[in-house]
Parts: sequence; structure tokens; C-alpha cells
Amino acid sequence: MKETASSVFHFVLITGLAVHAFEPITTTLLLGGGAALTNKLYNYFIENCNEHWIGFNSTGLEVDLQSKLFGQHVASRVILKAVTGFMTNKNPKKPLVLSLHGWTGTGKNFVSQLIAKNIYQRGMFSSFVHLFTATAHFPHEAELEVYKSQLQQWIKGNVSACPQSMFIFDEMDKMHPGLIDSIKPYLDYYVYLDGVSYHKAIFIFLSNNGGEKIVQVALDFWKAGREREEIELKDLETALSLSVFNNKKSGFWHTSLIDSNLVDFFIPFLPLEYKHVVQCGQAEMISRGLTPDEDAIREMAHDMTYFPPEERVFSTKGCKVISSRLDFFI
Repeated sequence: MKETASSVFHFVLITGLAVHAFEPITTTLLLGGGAALTNKLYNYFIENCNEHWIGFNSTGLEVDLQSKLFGQHVASRVILKAVTGFMTNKNPKKPLVLSLHGWTGTGKNFVSQLIAKNIYQRGMFSSFVHLFTATAHFPHEAELEVYKSQLQQWIKGNVSACPQSMFIFDEMDKMHPGLIDSIKPYLDYYVYLDGVSYHKAIFIFLSNNGGEKIVQVALDFWKAGREREEIELKDLETALSLSVFNNKKSGFWHTSLIDSNLVDFFIPFLPLEYKHVVQCGQAEMISRGLTPDEDAIREMAHDMTYFPPEERVFSTKGCKVISSRLDFFI
């Protein structure tokens, strides 16, 4: 028995991943008198819903948004204020609900990763961060009622285990209308729902819907000779929420989440320009541990498709394909 306990203790010290196979009570019994030490080791290596694993880094989020998210001054400002306000509120009245909208490649998924990174020690790899993709998790319309029940159970179970859970719903534009309404009670102002409080959870929705409206506003500013940085949230938010609400192909179509004002912010992601594509290329090379090859980056950026066709102002794919495109030029 002592030999087994020693092996487990050594195993716990060496790796924190496979140790998931052991329940805390099991390792405690094995180590007998070393139970207190084992609990400390367990809490250190195994992710728990506590301040060691969950803690908001406001400075980190601000720096990441400023230095890694390009061309999104509106989104950066709103997200920083929204997340900081929520995470520093000791008694939020409801979960934080953000809906991010814009064309592909503008940074929606990336922002959700930055938020997770600055709240959870393991970022997107945290067991308290849950990513749902419409086409992967909810592919069949005929199974809608089953999906509703499963989604409710999943959210209730995970928030019961950790109140500070994060749920990310990607491809809201491809989600079956009506499905997201099944979680409305969890996003509302109820103090408790079946004995569970959801007030510390975060819900983030990602969608391409509304992208056309955002692009039109950006084009209007450009045609009027106004600076991109003059665009404000008020120029887009109301029209954006109405556009999404009335889109029959959207997971938000006539949703009670919008009707009941449960979405805290509809956040627009602007189409990216040539200079932003260049910045993405530089960041990609740096992330690979390479010195940015400015000539290759500019050539890659110039080779991308832009619109309007003659003026070539905005990139059609943003930074979505930067990684694979760079491979061709460097």
C-alpha cells in the first residue's frame, strides 16, 4: 500500500494532466496521513473553481486588445468596459451577455479567446469554458427539442459546478431559430433558478449576421471622407440588433433574448483594411518566433481580395486566412 501511495504521489508531482483520472478522495486515502498535502497538490494541479484558477486580469485584457486586435476600436472599447465592469462587480444582477457581429476574419473568435485567457488560467483550455458550434453541436433541425433539453442540462450542470463558467456560441447565423430561446431563463434576472444562480456566468454569441449593416456604415463613413475611428457604438448597435432580430436565417430570429433586453451589448466588428491585414501578418510571424519579413507581408496583404473592387478599401476575408497565405510568401 505504501509503495502504491508513493507512486501516486510521484505521479502527481510530475504531471497535472493524467492525474484527472484520480478522484480527490482516492488519492487522499492512498496517501493516508499526507491527506492535507495531497489536497494542496490536487488543488494546484487539477483545475478547480477557485481564485487560483479563476481571476480577472484587467490590465492583461486591455493590453491584449490594444496590441493584438487590429482595426476594432469600437469592439475593444466596449468589451473592455463590459467585461471589467462585470468581473469587478461582486454582486451582478444577471449574467454578462455579449453578442459579437461582423464578417469572417474580423476578430470575433479571437476576442473570445482573449477574454477567456484573462479570466481563466487555462484560457480556452479551461474546463469552465464551453464552446458550442452550431454546425457541429446542433446540425439537425429535426432534433431541435432534443438539443434544447441537452443545452439546458449542460448549462445548468456546469454552472452548478462552477458559477463563473463561460459559454461561447459560435455560428449563431447558422443556428436553428428557437434553440437559443431555451436558455433564456438562465440569462435573466432570477436570483435563483431551481436552486442555481447564473449571475456570475458569461455568455458570448458570435455571428456573421449584421455584417452587411456594419460594412455599409463603414463604407458610408469612408465615402464621406470621415475617419474610421469616428464610428461609435451608437452608430450601429440599434440597427444591428434589429437586423439580427428580423433575419429569419439567424439563431436570433424573433428571439426573446432580444425582446427581453437580455443581451447587454451588440458589438460590431468593422471590416478590415489593408493596413490591418499587414498588422495581422506581422503578428502571425512574431507568434511563430520569426522576425517579420515586411516585403513578404506586404506582398501577401496586397494579394488579398478587397472591396469595392476599384477602390480596394476593405478586405473580404479579413485576417482569417493570414496563416496559410503567409506560408506561400515566406
